[in-house]
Amino acid sequence: MQLDFASREITIKLVYYGPALSGKTTNLVALHARAGSDTRGRLMTLETQDDRTLFFDLLPLTFKSKDGDFSLRIKLFTVPGQPIHSATRKLVLQGADGVALIVDSRISETNRNAEAFLDLRQNLKESGIDIRKMPLVIQFNKRDMPDIRTDEELVRLAAKGSEPVFRAVATRGIGVVETFICLLWLTWRSLDQSHQLAKKLSIDGDEMVRTAAQQLGVTTPFRELIATRMGAVGSNVLPGGTP
Repeated sequence: MQLDFASREITIKLVYYGPALSGKTTNLVALHARAGSDTRGRLMTLETQDDRTLFFDLLPLTFKSKDGDFSLRIKLFTVPGQPIHSATRKLVLQGADGVALIVDSRISETNRNAEAFLDLRQNLKESGIDIRKMPLVIQFNKRDMPDIRTDEELVRLAAKGSEPVFRAVATRGIGVVETFICLLWLTWRSLDQSHQLAKKLSIDGDEMVRTAAQQLGVTTPFRELIATRMGAVGSNVLPGGTP
């Protein structure tokens, strides 16, 4: 996180991680398309051998605080999923405030999904970060493909960990916004707990997330979006049991 008191702006970095061809790029392209032209930066591509890294900014979203307007800038990145690009993944992951792990729902991709998770954990560890301390959302993409893990399996997987798990068909925009909004919420909550942002800056976290959702053309209350995760109990229950 970067906090600029002079310009009253907070910058948050979110990284989309996962194996090659799992849908990381598709997620970012879908989010970029939903954002209004006046609230998004240019979608940039860094070509690497057999893969690519995408990134763009959701330009400052202005929201009210008790002490005046504040702005939030959200930087969104993907990492190249090919094993040979380990160094690039480490570089992109530096300074991340939250991570979305995008995996392929097909049973045939189970091992590659597991390898991507272990790679994420190791890269965070080498940066001195315990993965359990990093805001993390898992998206099982490609739910429209044959030979996928069942919803019941995903519910059981979600019950084993604390990370919210979402289903998605990113090529059709399904599950993309829900994953992003949940990650933004978890990231804000983590930063607030570490830096007391709400108290020091008089910022309403709910208002911030609601504003971000509106900039993506979302009218559904963000709590309802988050409640679509696998194994959620009740429409007003946020990850971690926060009412």
